[in-house]
Amino acid sequence: MVNLVDFFVEIGKLKGMPRRGWVLRNIKNPESIAEHIFRVTIMAWVLASVKKNNLNIEKIIKMALIHDLCEVYAGDTTPYDSILPKDKKKRAALLKTWPRFSKEERERLSKEKFHKENKALGKIIKMLPPKIRQEIKKLWLDYEKGLSHEARFFRQTDRMESLFQAAEYWKKYKKPDQKALWIWAKELFDDPVLLELSEILGKKFYK
Repeated sequence: MVNLVDFFVEIGKLKGMPRRGWVLRNIKNPESIAEHIFRVTIMAWVLASVKKNNLNIEKIIKMALIHDLCEVYAGDTTPYDSILPKDKKKRAALLKTWPRFSKEERERLSKEKFHKENKALGKIIKMLPPKIRQEIKKLWLDYEKGLSHEARFFRQTDRMESLFQAAEYWKKYKKPDQKALWIWAKELFDDPVLLELSEILGKKFYK
């Protein structure tokens, strides 16, 4: 039980960790990682139910709950981190675009991120009983690599939640710039339910 107390204390740190993408865009009081996890879990549950497509909803909910646990130690990263200029004006201009990398660079950055987060996940779940530890690791690897239908659906839902948050910040602050975020999201979407939802969201907030 001592290990469980330590685990619950450690994951509680996510409640105070702001999502880096919003910090870079100078959003006042940005959402925490835990706040993101809360809504994306609800969204995944509801949208998977709407699909009625034999998805394993319990698996999706568990995947949603654990997908960012590694960030307790790995931190939240963005595709911009390796190319961010120090100059504020150049940084602001970069954040209005979606970064493009060569195939080799994408693979290198992806491997580095995976190694860092995999190590961090191992550190956080080592406090748990073996059976739960193994289940979390299996779910996380499935999510990261998009191995199952549930994982591919949830990866899209994860981006959809970020679009919702961006829309809400836009309504409140008239920032961040939306173009790059929509390019980022829609390059992944192919699920009919999420495509329809993104269209409705766009009309509600931006048209």
